[in-house]
Amino acid sequence: MTDTPDPTGATSMGPEPLVLIVDDDEAMRRSMRFLFASVGLASEAYDSADAFLAALPDLAAMRPGALVLDVRMPGMSGLELQRHLSGHDFPLPILIVTGHGDVQMAVEALKAGAYDFIEKPFKEQHLLDMVEAAIRLSRERLDRATQRRGIETRLARLSPREREVLDGILAGKANKVMAQDLDLSIKTIEVYRASVMSKMEAASLAELVRVVASLD
Repeated sequence: MTDTPDPTGATSMGPEPLVLIVDDDEAMRRSMRFLFASVGLASEAYDSADAFLAALPDLAAMRPGALVLDVRMPGMSGLELQRHLSGHDFPLPILIVTGHGDVQMAVEALKAGAYDFIEKPFKEQHLLDMVEAAIRLSRERLDRATQRRGIETRLARLSPREREVLDGILAGKANKVMAQDLDLSIKTIEVYRASVMSKMEAASLAELVRVVASLD
């Protein structure tokens, strides 16, 4: 079951962040949503891992945010949900909420990639601080993902021959060497090289190398 979501929107600074909550305790969900609303953070809450996963396709256009995830829940546990999301490139940092008896499980969650864990009962300001830090990290991740998609789109514009010239450039080969390798004239290599620079939107050789290397 999904609690009624807050209105969504965007600002001139980009999409507003969204905090996702998965916890089977209704009182805890309501408390966290009220806390986040008090500082202007939109949130959506789910009472089980299954309910969250059922809604996940609707979150495909992911906004910056964080996932606050309880460990012990009926059905799929928080750790099982975390492992599932890790296998599907879920981009938001995950904060594990745990009771005192679950600390070892929380440590396992950290080793599996969770951003942090918060013990119950927690101080409200501590939760807010951790969520804000996670949101900042999520913005960085989403920005990098957007940049990566842009670079991949530009690479896809290159013809097979232009890709060969790009490979030569990245290998540090001079135009004369590439011309010999590809059985082309130096003038033709220069034309392909200029086309590569244009399609990759690189103003210099250093920028071209830096852009392509960022994919690694």
